[in-house]
Amino acid sequence: MKKAYVIKRRGLFKCDAVEPFKVSRSQIEAFVECPRCFWLNHRLGMRRPSSPPFLINTLADRMLKKEFDEHRNAGTRHPVTVEHGLDVVPFQHPSIDDWRNNFKGVTHLHDRTNLLITGALDDIWQMRRWRKCDRKLIVVDYKATAKNGEVTLDDEWKVSYKRQIEVYQWLLRKQGLEVDDRGYFLYANGVDADGFETHFDASTMIVHGKLAFKISLLPYVGNTDWIEPTLRDLKRCLISPTAPEAPHDCEFCGYIEARRHEASFGDLSNAA
Repeated sequence: MKKAYVIKRRGLFKCDAVEPFKVSRSQIEAFVECPRCFWLNHRLGMRRPSSPPFLINTLADRMLKKEFDEHRNAGTRHPVTVEHGLDVVPFQHPSIDDWRNNFKGVTHLHDRTNLLITGALDDIWQMRRWRKCDRKLIVVDYKATAKNGEVTLDDEWKVSYKRQIEVYQWLLRKQGLEVDDRGYFLYANGVDADGFETHFDASTMIVHGKLAFKISLLPYVGNTDWIEPTLRDLKRCLISPTAPEAPHDCEFCGYIEARRHEASFGDLSNAA
């Protein structure tokens, strides 16, 4: 559905503000991708155009959380962790629901920049070794896709996924928790088939179709050293009176620049 582009008026950064400025994990990623887009968003309210929601991904995320919550309540291992030889259980904590809530998340006030950093994670597992010092936490991020062949972390654009896990690791450590450098991506990959597996429910007169997913567990060793300097750079960007230069590889900035110079393309109305 089409909608008009609206410049936001609320939540903009003010240099003279005393209260902390809230920056989400996704906005840290937006800054890393393009400081200019980040500045335009938080200083002038010019957000990037929105994209449609990925409803299948949201459904897979919700289903995985339900599965792991059953094992969290029972204190048992999920079959996928058993299959991969991991002696872990879903982490039990009074704040786990808040940490996974998009409107709450894990929060930390970064004193040096007066930024309130937030991030809503998917799950946390805990090692089951009995010595307390060994019962570290493991950050887990759910992903859904439909790809031929095996899912890997080799694609260049998946560096944003890796930074995502690293921010969660950093946030949890700021809560005073012992977090392992190793995290996991739990991938639900749609399996190609000739058609849906269907059955007819005579009581409702509805035909139900099923699509199979292959579950993969991909380990990743995070490094959070980049976060502190990035937050300092991000704050310097926010307080700057002018927007940074556009990077060469920002598609949004490239489109805006092309629109500014559209007259140079001439009259294309008669183009073949």
